Amino acid sequence: MKSPEIIAEIGVNYYDVSRKLKISLIDSVKKMISESKKAGIKTVKFQTYKAEKLAADHSPSYWDLSEEPITSQKELFSKFDKLSESDYKEIAEYCREIDVEFMSTPFDFESADFINKIVLRHKVASADITHFPLLKRVAKYGKPIILSTGASRLEEITDAVNLLRLEGCKDITLLHCVLSYPTALENANLWKIQSLKKNFPDCKIGISDHTKFSLDVLTGAWLLGAEVIEKHFTIDKTLKGNDHYHAADCDDFVLLKDKINVLEKIYGRKADNWLFDCEKDAYTNARRGVYVNRKVTNGETLKLEHFSFLRPQLNGISPKQLIMYLERKSSYAENIEKGTLIEEIHII
Repeated sequence: MKSPEIIAEIGVNYYDVSRKLKISLIDSVKKMISESKKAGIKTVKFQTYKAEKLAADHSPSYWDLSEEPITSQKELFSKFDKLSESDYKEIAEYCREIDVEFMSTPFDFESADFINKIVLRHKVASADITHFPLLKRVAKYGKPIILSTGASRLEEITDAVNLLRLEGCKDITLLHCVLSYPTALENANLWKIQSLKKNFPDCKIGISDHTKFSLDVLTGAWLLGAEVIEKHFTIDKTLKGNDHYHAADCDDFVLLKDKINVLEKIYGRKADNWLFDCEKDAYTNARRGVYVNRKVTNGETLKLEHFSFLRPQLNGISPKQLIMYLERKSSYAENIEKGTLIEEIHII
């Protein structure tokens, strides 16, 4: 079983980090990228949009207001759309310098066009699974696409995948996602991972998780077949608002990777040989052999009462093989002393 790719979604959490540490937005971004790399993360993801192209003036919230009190989507998104195209280029270059993959989810055509110049693959958000104009635009770039499936019906996912295929996208990853911030554990619905695998066998399947960090959820998702784990990232889970309250921090990511490494060893690797090297001694020493419990003579017919079934089998016949010889009414090939382990050479 292969370790999953882990994507640290920095999203827009760097705004709050910038305010707390009193550093520029770009320095805050770079700090978060650097910290995620220290935790062993090789891919970071952001969000690129302009609020006026994303939400109408009347745009009700859909998140936990006790964690994020702003009730207007447009008002909230307006706080986090200050980076320019040149800023994103600088961030992408920094990622290349430290060998981390840069990704960003575009939410409008213009963002998609310029982000395409600096990413190796694209991510489309759950809420845009029916935004076919955006899906068509992104698909035409000819790069792999990761599509979240939160708050989607199966037929909507099917329609989106078919569209992406029709537009020439050959590399699609679908992420199980629950569009609820934060997602309660009882709403994690990890069964959908296997359902996605069944319904979309040509797609890679993963998870975009919004629960408050849960090792059980993330490792459970992997064990159910998630090849990609996307999780919001913060360097301070006590920061109020936005995505910090359901994000993982550096310690969480290290814990996750360590746990998966252990589980990967436990799971082992698929092989056609069901007998493992570590079992070879048990195979010969712990199984029952067939021993005569009295002296028998050459030509005498084998009978069940002649035998005791004792460990080890070693090079002797098995009790299973003995049944075959008894049914054939086989006989002894020589005189044999009591306590002898019966081998094939002893039987004719």
